[in-house]
Amino acid sequence: MPIIGKLIQKTTALSFKRNAKKGIDYRHQLEALRATIERAKSTKFGFVYSFHAILSKTDVVSQYQKMVPIMDYNEFYEKWLKESIAGVKDHTWKGRIKYYALSSGTTGSPSKRIPVTTEMIRSFQRVSLRQFSILHELNLPEAFYSASILAVGGSTKLTKKSTHIEGDLSGILKKHTSIIAAPFTKPSKKITNLKNWKEKLPLMIEQAPNWNIGIIAGIPSWCILLMEEIVKHYQLKSIHDIWPNLHVYVHGGIYMEPYRERLEKLCAHKVELLDTYLASEGYFGYQTSPTRKGMKLLMNNGIFFEFVPFNSDYFDENGELIDTHKAYTISEVKENVDYALIITTNAGLWRYLIGDLVRFVDLEAHEIIISGRIKQFLSLCGEHLSLDNINQALMKVAKDKNLHFSEYTLFADEAQQNHQWFIGSDEQIDTTDFLKELDQELAHLNDDYAYVRKYNLGQPNITVVPTERFYGFLESLGKLGAQNKMPRVLNKQQAEKWLHFLSEVDSL
Repeated sequence: MPIIGKLIQKTTALSFKRNAKKGIDYRHQLEALRATIERAKSTKFGFVYSFHAILSKTDVVSQYQKMVPIMDYNEFYEKWLKESIAGVKDHTWKGRIKYYALSSGTTGSPSKRIPVTTEMIRSFQRVSLRQFSILHELNLPEAFYSASILAVGGSTKLTKKSTHIEGDLSGILKKHTSIIAAPFTKPSKKITNLKNWKEKLPLMIEQAPNWNIGIIAGIPSWCILLMEEIVKHYQLKSIHDIWPNLHVYVHGGIYMEPYRERLEKLCAHKVELLDTYLASEGYFGYQTSPTRKGMKLLMNNGIFFEFVPFNSDYFDENGELIDTHKAYTISEVKENVDYALIITTNAGLWRYLIGDLVRFVDLEAHEIIISGRIKQFLSLCGEHLSLDNINQALMKVAKDKNLHFSEYTLFADEAQQNHQWFIGSDEQIDTTDFLKELDQELAHLNDDYAYVRKYNLGQPNITVVPTERFYGFLESLGKLGAQNKMPRVLNKQQAEKWLHFLSEVDSL
């Protein structure tokens, strides 16, 4: 293993130097779009939307935007995807799509089936190798390069259907992982195949002393919970008592800041944090250095990106698009504006509204942060309260009052005309004082919120519940562990399920 580790170290250094020389600009996006349309021009989708005609034009982008409408999952599924899933050949992509990744979607809703083609798998593999190159810049000790990667993800067991194979994206990618990389990834297939988090967790704890972990990857809530349980089970002072070579945590999926303090308590030395933007629909970007604020958008990896400003000119009060054709390219965006992300991929997703909001924090380097979700915002009376507003306000108040919590959610109460907040904490919180400062901070961050709080929006309400309630709720929905996460903003249906769950637990 040390010999292989040294080879990886050398490869990482060479890859870093090679990537540093590459100039990635708008030209790569044009090439990605043209190549994707070219590949699918003989499909039914390509025929309906005149891909041959689009390719004959000088301005492919404007013609593409004119001809093809933006669609979310539900619309794309009904019009196109369900026939591809049923096994129709040359429908949205050339040939028959063999794999579909099950995306948990919104808590409480059925899984989405996202197409994963051979081209998409190769894109994932390319990015994973490219991402390794950034480790060179961290000046990590030599022993790190002989350590393994612990991926805390969903079940890698795939299910064969009559027309396709489906399962978590991690399972599809693992099936195509090189045999050379296999010894460096943990846990074993026996554990990763399990779907039940409560079965998987004790097995990972049991195996922990046998592993030499250098990188841990996954959603913060589950990765940190695993490490906490390991430290508790073996009565350790820190996670580094068992994994001394742990130096990197690759996270994604949810806002990391609420979990940072819990992670630091587990560590004896610094662990570098690297954010990633990896979804079932594609690998969109990653943080090139812990010192960078945003993630570098990957513009030469088979995905064409478009951006729609998230404001009242483009979206209605329910978060629905007003114009399904107009969008901006990477050459037209501005910094510090929230955009709904639209993707065209080499897996046959065309002008697909993924549901995320992104914000450019460095235009020159094409670096973004995920600022929220289209459907996870509150506008009961026109307050237009974003997920970013919510996260920033909560973290500010928690810091000021020296409070520690990582789980929270809220929803708009139409009957009371206010916002109902739920904080997961096992310590006493003066809710009156907390709420007063939170209300003030939200008004400071958001002018619309400040205005409607004076005239229309009632005083918010806050309820403190034990942290375990959040995990219990996910378990009640069959979504405990893996890639599942609690929505920070609940819609009406989710709120009803959440309140029902709390009332049932309290009555026990």
